[in-house]
Amino acid sequence: MSAARPRLAGLDIFRGLAVAGMILVNTPGSWSHLWWPLDHAEWHGWTPTDLVFPAFLFAVGVALALSFPRKVDGGTWRKIARRTLLLIAIGWGLQLIARPELASFRFPGVLQRIALCYALAASFAILTASTLGDGRRSLRPAPILAMTVVALLLYWALLAFVPVPGYGAGQLSPEGNLTGFIDRAVFTTAHIWRGGTDAAGNIVYDPEGLLSTMSALANVLFGMLAAIVWQRDPSRATLRIALAGVLLIAIGLLLHPVLPINKKLWTSSFAIFTSGSSALLLALCMAATRSGVPRLLAPLHMLGMNAILGYVLSVLIGIAGFRLFIGDASVQDWGFARLSSLIPDPHAASFAYALIALALVLAALVPFHRRGIHLRL
Repeated sequence: MSAARPRLAGLDIFRGLAVAGMILVNTPGSWSHLWWPLDHAEWHGWTPTDLVFPAFLFAVGVALALSFPRKVDGGTWRKIARRTLLLIAIGWGLQLIARPELASFRFPGVLQRIALCYALAASFAILTASTLGDGRRSLRPAPILAMTVVALLLYWALLAFVPVPGYGAGQLSPEGNLTGFIDRAVFTTAHIWRGGTDAAGNIVYDPEGLLSTMSALANVLFGMLAAIVWQRDPSRATLRIALAGVLLIAIGLLLHPVLPINKKLWTSSFAIFTSGSSALLLALCMAATRSGVPRLLAPLHMLGMNAILGYVLSVLIGIAGFRLFIGDASVQDWGFARLSSLIPDPHAASFAYALIALALVLAALVPFHRRGIHLRL
């Protein structure tokens, strides 16, 4: 029997924070009254909300690297394919539940992006890993770092130098950028995010589109590098990961005037900046759990151990909010109205609704957690 793999203290807390952020962002009481930290930047720039999804991708990379050293055989590749296809299937299934119309079915999405980034990162890690004496594979940080740099530079070069018909090269406007053009050409505007509009209201881009997956991959790869740092020297890893995070944040900010930080395009500067913020937050979680999981953070720890299930439950709660009715009002509108009668500020009332949704997800996870049931795709 092989020894149990050591767990990275703080990873589940970090992942739980990312999922909790997703839930708070995705289930407001009113989309017309979003508290500004829970709303995405309109275009260039960032808000705390823009850091949430990249943090989850970073956590995917950390968890992926922690599974090494490992033996690689046909079963390994089947597991990667199975996990990738299941994530895509769940994402598409949730989309069909939310909007059953096939004519406007959205192909890209959050779980689909996680699936593609995971598959690319896992495949690259295996193909570039070194072989140990017992036949197991061990990650090599140099190729992972090189691939990170290549992905970021290539994506920047494509955005900067490949012309878009009717707009030219280097356009980073909603309608003139290359990634939006590719998504319109591949999926058509009927099958991308309805909220990805230009000033005239035309659907022109998808924040989880095909080409920008290249830059999002860097968030996963940076997460893998953080895990390698911890595996090689756990006693000094917290400080080193924190310092690396500060450095990446600084690089992202320095690049911002030249290549704007933009979540909807997932620009290379955005990937660098958010990887830095993720590394810094991971280091803080590692420090906070050095002596065990504090009771105050136990709900986040539970959520992090069942992250995908928690996210799926939150999406289902969100769908139920606008698909089910109490009288003539949807559950979401009814709940927001009740909260607004108690909380005068509509933004605070909307946030309170999101907190209730988060509490419902946590409550639903308790019986699973107590029985040691954690969804592993």
